Amino acid sequence: MAYNLLKGKKGIIFGALDENSIAWKTAQHCYAEGAQIVLTNAPIALRMGTINKLADEIKAPVIPADVTVAADIENLFTQAMEHFGGPVDFVLHSIGMSINVRKGIPYYENNYEFTHKGFDISALSLHRVLQTAMKMDAISEWGSVVALTYIASQRVFPDYNDMSDNKAVLESIARNFGYYYGTKKKVRINTVSQSPTRTTAGSGVKGFDGFINYAEKMSPLGNASADECADYCVTLFSDLTKMVTMQNLFHDGGFSFTGVTAAVIEQMEK
Repeated sequence: MAYNLLKGKKGIIFGALDENSIAWKTAQHCYAEGAQIVLTNAPIALRMGTINKLADEIKAPVIPADVTVAADIENLFTQAMEHFGGPVDFVLHSIGMSINVRKGIPYYENNYEFTHKGFDISALSLHRVLQTAMKMDAISEWGSVVALTYIASQRVFPDYNDMSDNKAVLESIARNFGYYYGTKKKVRINTVSQSPTRTTAGSGVKGFDGFINYAEKMSPLGNASADECADYCVTLFSDLTKMVTMQNLFHDGGFSFTGVTAAVIEQMEK
């Protein structure tokens, strides 16, 4: 059921790779709620994914942008504002990559060249996007920016590797930039800490299936799905959450504040 929560709003969605991705679902849900969308991803991701299918479905242009290159982000905002005839109202940052994870290099043996690359893509990219948007006045007053994160930014999940560090910095950037952008333009910036989700990126983490089952048992409401996360992002882009900013918002069925559940205890006693 649609409520027209985003009727008349315009937004940029980073990171829609395929039908399993949260960004893909969020673009669909934003469109269903009345928004106009511009889709973007790195050129290599555009070649790997099926984003044109989504673009046709939601009538959105696709503008390539490498988030490690300032000129690409400037071009993205320039073209988006030309397309919309003005600034955007919301942005979803759904970007993350770890070469150390992909190559199976454990945290205590990280290749620092790989670490720097992952940090640039996964965390510093948010600062780069926000800095560029502020300079270009590319986000409307009372606009909303959401970046996707994970609880491993605050607690140890061994196989999440250097992505834990990346997400910790991502959350810090959201808080700090939330102050400056809020003061300047009333733009709100939040991170959403989602349940482990069966996306292409998430499935690349070692032991993912076992952990997603554990999280299901540890969450009073169960794991939140990608579709449910998309719905949550819609509310954060809407005018119903105008005074929510600089927050790390857990969307995880209660996992983050549960010490143990009866289901986990029963499993341990077997």
